[in-house]
Amino acid sequence: MAALGQSIRRSAIGLGLFAIFTGGTIAVTQSLTAERIQDQMARAEARALYEIIPQSHHNNDMLNDSVQLPADERFRFPEPFTAWVARLDGAPVGLIFPVVAPDGYSGDIHLLVGVSPEGEVLGVRVTSHKETPGLGDKVELKKSDWVLDFNGRSLDNPTLDGWAVAKNGGAFDQFTGATITPKAVTGAVKNTLLYLNAHQADLAAALGTSIAQESP
Repeated sequence: MAALGQSIRRSAIGLGLFAIFTGGTIAVTQSLTAERIQDQMARAEARALYEIIPQSHHNNDMLNDSVQLPADERFRFPEPFTAWVARLDGAPVGLIFPVVAPDGYSGDIHLLVGVSPEGEVLGVRVTSHKETPGLGDKVELKKSDWVLDFNGRSLDNPTLDGWAVAKNGGAFDQFTGATITPKAVTGAVKNTLLYLNAHQADLAAALGTSIAQESP
């Protein structure tokens, strides 16, 4: 019995040490991985900024030129945030918003939405998501050119009712077998334009000019 008790204690101690070692290894791995993921996301975001507004269209350091804008729950901007500004000879030529579509098929979809001073979409790029490969991931430009259909759009092109996927009577295509993902991205871009329209005074104060949009 004594031998059995010692064996059980040794096993328990061994399992405890193994658990501690395994937990520590996982924690270290997660920490290192999280740092790499954040770095990769930052790099992807920087590349996307210059895809939306190429260097040939502005002459400021856009990565280091930003403005702080207020939260607005109505348009799914739950917290104050930073937007990047593109300027040509000091005059704003575009504003790029970091946007989250919280209603993707597999969770949050992170994207950047660029808008001109006239209120037209300059471009949209998805920077991270967990959508289904082969279906929802077509919101990525490297997978399809679907996201380019936002270029040149505004609150009156199409009308507000048209800011939806075709299945819901809107102007934007959905994907075969996947409607939720394009619907989420379309809604996020629409909300960005609505936010801009509602916060022109804040933008004027931040930029020294205004972003002109027609009222929806």
